[in-house]
Amino acid sequence: MATVDITGEQFASTVEDNDIVLVDFWAEWCGPCKQFGPTYSAVSEKHPDVVFSKVDTEAEQQLAAEAGITSIPTLMAFREKVLVFSQPGALNAQQLEQVVDAVKALDMEEVHAHVARSQAEAAASQQDGTQIPDV
Repeated sequence: MATVDITGEQFASTVEDNDIVLVDFWAEWCGPCKQFGPTYSAVSEKHPDVVFSKVDTEAEQQLAAEAGITSIPTLMAFREKVLVFSQPGALNAQQLEQVVDAVKALDMEEVHAHVARSQAEAAASQQDGTQIPDV
């Protein structure tokens, strides 16, 4: 599958409607982004079961801000609607393949259980006013 450009309006539905979504936050003026683009596109062709999306941070400044993007390129990976990877910096093809393979290999039952525990702990700390440190 080729890469797809997405906007702020499409972001949530893209993540919600697909099992695995990679998102490349980039900008036209960014040299490392331009170097990473062909690698991202080439790896996307090898994984038709994964959505490889791109967000132009210049055109989608609000989305980039909401996603906490402070450096580009930044690659995010979502699996079953959960953010499971986020890292700034351009990757080479081998590194990107490793990310894709790792995301595919995740035990999502375990990931969802961890998310549920974290949410329960956060809710409990808000109720009693104590802070539970991140593990």
